[in-house]
Amino acid sequence: MADPEKLFMVNIVTPDGLIFSHHSSIVEMRAIDGQRSVMYNHLPILTPLAIGEIKVKRSREMNNVVNHIAVSGGYFEFSNNVATIIADSAERAGNIDVSRAKAARERAQNALKKAQAEHDQKSLERAQVALRRAVNRISVYNSDK
Repeated sequence: MADPEKLFMVNIVTPDGLIFSHHSSIVEMRAIDGQRSVMYNHLPILTPLAIGEIKVKRSREMNNVVNHIAVSGGYFEFSNNVATIIADSAERAGNIDVSRAKAARERAQNALKKAQAEHDQKSLERAQVALRRAVNRISVYNSDK
């Protein structure tokens, strides 16, 4: 008989509420200091997240499906085999409106050009963050295809 699969709970919460809650065998994310992966019985951890993709690999029973979720920063906490991600915003790949994300990318690129031309540092930084968020959403949408 095969060894039982070791799973833990993954919850993703935004100000709008719980957007993801499933069992997982591994979670991959981009922390502000680099890429991280967490599996069952990992030591407790609390780390800030960068704008990026969360990959949640589900159980063998679920055919090892990988859920792709775009997050725009937040925190990842793991303790007692429960992973909690608290994010400003998070979208599952299947829920991303790619045309809206592409429009946001275009707006951010235009704002970036304008801020560079005007030497406006604060507007430049805001445009760079908006661009990273839009590109991340498009990338996560495409990774699920």
